[in-house]
Amino acid sequence: METATYEVGGMSCQGCVTNLTAALQAVDGVSSVEVEVGSAVVHHEGVGAATLSGAITGAGFTVPESKFSWGDRSIWKQSAHNTKWCLVGCSVGDFGTIAFFQFVLTDVSWPTMNIMLLAMFNGLMTSIALETAILSKQLAMVEAFKTACGMSLISMLAMEAAMNIVDVVITGGAMLAWYTLPPMLIAGFLTPWPYNYWRLKKFDKGCC
Repeated sequence: METATYEVGGMSCQGCVTNLTAALQAVDGVSSVEVEVGSAVVHHEGVGAATLSGAITGAGFTVPESKFSWGDRSIWKQSAHNTKWCLVGCSVGDFGTIAFFQFVLTDVSWPTMNIMLLAMFNGLMTSIALETAILSKQLAMVEAFKTACGMSLISMLAMEAAMNIVDVVITGGAMLAWYTLPPMLIAGFLTPWPYNYWRLKKFDKGCC
């Protein structure tokens, strides 16, 4: 359980307290709130700061702009979880494509760069497909697909680029081996992770 404290402007009476309490309690993930004129203490589980601030301003009050911080452990944890799922989705398409040309379609002499570009494209597609499947448990399929496509393309592209650059450095490109997979996955995870933290912390939007 996490606790967030806010200074709230524009409050003047008990009616304001009641309205703000109701607005914050309506946020999914908020367990309890303690509201007084001029302040609010929110007890929640994994709710982003932008979401809580939005609930306050949406109720007609103001919140002083807070400075961005890289020290929020809960956001690092959540962004790591999001990045992990992006990595799973991207790896399926990327590694699967490389493995297909390396072990199955061995008699076709495609240029290495073409195989790598196709692998990156397929990685993006499988990441979107995985996210669509996850979101479809909460949304209609069409809406889930649209939401998945709206996830951070920058994060996925950085992930794909990092994995394939490591592959090029180690093997020359478009080749999988037991010793290439760990560094490719590590690079694919670490490269977009700070960006995903920033995006989640500042805008309350995850990559996946």
